[in-house]
Amino acid sequence: MIFGKLLPREGNFFELFNQHAGHIVAAAQAFARLVQHYNDQDLREKYNREVDEAESAADRVTHEVNRLLHTTFITPIDREQIHSLINTMDDVADLIQDSAETMALYDVRRMTDEIVRLTDLCVKSCERVKDAIGLLDDIGDAKTTAAALKTCEEIDLLESDADRVMRTAMSKLFREEPDVREVIKLKAIYELLETVTDKCEDVANLIEGIILENS
Repeated sequence: MIFGKLLPREGNFFELFNQHAGHIVAAAQAFARLVQHYNDQDLREKYNREVDEAESAADRVTHEVNRLLHTTFITPIDREQIHSLINTMDDVADLIQDSAETMALYDVRRMTDEIVRLTDLCVKSCERVKDAIGLLDDIGDAKTTAAALKTCEEIDLLESDADRVMRTAMSKLFREEPDVREVIKLKAIYELLETVTDKCEDVANLIEGIILENS
C-alpha cells in the first residue's frame, strides 16, 4: 500500500467549491448592476468587465478541481459527483456571461421589467447556491443536512418563479412587440436568464444527491 500513501488523499475540494460559488455570485451581482445601469455606457462596460472577470476566475477554479481529481487518491465524496458538481456550477457562470455578451452582440437598447425580474431571481438563485455549497463539508451533521436541503428547496422554488416570469414575458412580447428584431433579441435574453435558474436547480439536485448518499 506504499503507492496509496504517496498520493494525496483528499485535496481541498470543498474550499474550491466555496471559491467557485463566490465567483458565481460575483458574476450575478455584476450582471444585476449592468442591468440597473444599462443606460450609462461607461458603467455598462465596467460591469461587463466585472462579469467577465468573475467568469474567468470561476473557470480557473474549475480547472483546478479537475486537475486535483487526477492527482488525488482518495476524494471526500465520489469523483463523479465532484466532476458533475463543479462543471454544472461552471455552467451557471458561463450562462451569466453569455447573457451579458448577448445583450452587447444583439445591441439591446432597453431593459424590460421582465429582464429586471429574471435578473433578480438569478441573483437570488446564485446566492442560495453559495449558501448550499457552504454547507457541504459538514453534511454529517443532521442540522446542517436539513439546512442544506431546505436551501435546495428554495432554489427549486426560485426556478419555478423564473419559469412563470419567462412564460408571462414571452406572451407579452409576442402580443405587444411590433418589431420582429426586438422580439428575437428579447426572447434570447429571457431564455438565457431563465436557463441560469435552471442550472442553479441542477446544482441543487446534485447537492441533494450528495447529501443523501453521504449523510
